[in-house]
Amino acid sequence: MVKDRCLEVCCGDLPSVRAAKEGGAHRIELCQALDVDGLTPSEDMMKSAIEMGLPIQVLIRPREGNFVYDKKEQAEMQREIRFARKLGVNGVVIGALKSDGSIDGETVRSLVEEAEGLSITFHRAFDVCTEPLKALEQIIALGCHRLLSSGQAPTAEQGIPLLKELVERAGERLIIMPGAGVNAQNARRILSETGAHEIHGSLRKGNHTDASIVQAVVRTL
Repeated sequence: MVKDRCLEVCCGDLPSVRAAKEGGAHRIELCQALDVDGLTPSEDMMKSAIEMGLPIQVLIRPREGNFVYDKKEQAEMQREIRFARKLGVNGVVIGALKSDGSIDGETVRSLVEEAEGLSITFHRAFDVCTEPLKALEQIIALGCHRLLSSGQAPTAEQGIPLLKELVERAGERLIIMPGAGVNAQNARRILSETGAHEIHGSLRKGNHTDASIVQAVVRTL
């Protein structure tokens, strides 16, 4: 059976959420400060985005920079997950590494436990981790449902070889969602050559998601 293809749009502000919905996006990854690759959005932003009616996956990232978090930051991320759940989000987007580049299983496990019952995506911290195939198995074992990745390349299109291997190895255990540099010209190729059925992009014109670009990608799917 052929699986339905899904477009998740990464939105860093409310106009982008509106444009993504208008263009036919299936799901939103909500964050703020896309100029630093995204941070946890504000309460008002979460509330307003949820009211627009699309499934909302909230990025849980307390600061810019690396993905190595101390106990205080871990506790902050747990609080952010509890708050997002209370507001009624569909899921959360998380990730944490150790200083050697391996998956920080202790921190990720604590976040997964806090997010029980929500859809859980492991974010592109994966793309700077060491031993990606070992990391994949850890992410599955920790209870994540989805992995966002560019295949450890600058763009998902360049990362097709690793993404294809991740899809094959994950099977039905985890959804692999290619992201980075996705557009209407390459979305179909990325999905077809990797075997993935979900794809992720910000699809912006200038600083905001553009409804016509979203619509063009949806048509290619």
